[in-house]
Amino acid sequence: MPPVVLALRRLPSPRLTGLGAGLFASAVMLTLGLLDELLLDGSPVVYGLLFLPVSALTALWVRTADLVTAPIGVPIAFAVGVVPIAGGTGGFGGQAMAIVTALAVHAGWLYGGTLVAGLIASVRKVREIGRRHQRGAARTASGAGVGAGPGEGPGGRAPAAGRRPVV
Repeated sequence: MPPVVLALRRLPSPRLTGLGAGLFASAVMLTLGLLDELLLDGSPVVYGLLFLPVSALTALWVRTADLVTAPIGVPIAFAVGVVPIAGGTGGFGGQAMAIVTALAVHAGWLYGGTLVAGLIASVRKVREIGRRHQRGAARTASGAGVGAGPGEGPGGRAPAAGRRPVV
């Protein structure tokens, strides 16, 4: 196996709930935004580049049952993290306008990270559906539900009284 694949397999593989994935992404992006403002004077390119792997990790680490939340949570995390680097002045109104402007100007990074999370979540969902299909086919091939005659339920038993057999 290539060393890159072995290194990737050694990475942790937590399973976060949908809420946990959103909180993870928001906390990391806020931290990165603060560090970007502190160290690089709020570089939007660095912030955007760091947003892409956070989006990918969020989509990889969310539970299979909560995959739909990954592409929803990462744009919220981007908005949370952009607050420190927005650079607004003049109170709440000035800060709010700076955040809205930063979101509009850096929409490419926002869309890119959302696309990354959406693609990863979609691939994971398709793979999970394939696994379920294979397990169902293996169960059918092993004999579960086989041998039922007409009017009988799975396993050759008669259906419960008053119920029609499922066809």
